[in-house]
Amino acid sequence: MSTSREFVAALHAARSPAALPAIQQRIGPGEEAFGIRMRDLFAAAKAAMGMPLDEVATLFASPVYEVRLGAVCILDFRAKSRRTDQAQRKLLYELYLDHHDRITTWDMVDRAAPSVVGGYLMGRSTDPLHTLARAAAPLRRRSAITAPLWFVRYGGPADVGEVFPIAAVLAGDPDPVVHNAVGIALKHAGARDPGAVVDFLDEHSATMARAAVRLAVDKLDPGDRARFVRGR
Repeated sequence: MSTSREFVAALHAARSPAALPAIQQRIGPGEEAFGIRMRDLFAAAKAAMGMPLDEVATLFASPVYEVRLGAVCILDFRAKSRRTDQAQRKLLYELYLDHHDRITTWDMVDRAAPSVVGGYLMGRSTDPLHTLARAAAPLRRRSAITAPLWFVRYGGPADVGEVFPIAAVLAGDPDPVVHNAVGIALKHAGARDPGAVVDFLDEHSATMARAAVRLAVDKLDPGDRARFVRGR
């Protein structure tokens, strides 16, 4: 599939009424959805990963949730491809940010922010993440803390360390779509540098949501886990 029209037609053909109720629980009121099993959507996106980026941009304009999720998945698959060079990665990164207002659910962020945003920024300035962390839109703030999961998975110690200043900005965020993502980021960082997570929690846990703290301590020693969740 090389055009947005072909991709939308493929999704339309893959509609599954049984999948629609679960999707409607994730999307906003009044948002359109076809009802598609995720495995079918991912398969279509993988088949379309060579689509020209101007056609991918057209997908972001769709009012249909799965079409825009498909656009995000295409970016993700291409960012993860070994054939994608740095010039292309920059274009993917810019396309994601330029269309962030069309990213309307947490699963869209989680699908592509690590590979598309984090993958491009690893080893570069993280200033764009700090800008996102101070955005008014909660999903932009979620992108800020979800993108560095790439650093945790594939970077060195210095890359992992970039997670904590961003998490500090968002530690007291009241929105669950953000503070849960902070907890998830710290959880994964705890598998690489548990001491740094303990230090972070010593400073910030008092201002964090309980759910975020419980996620953050998942990879820590039992004694540290108990210390931070006791009484919360």
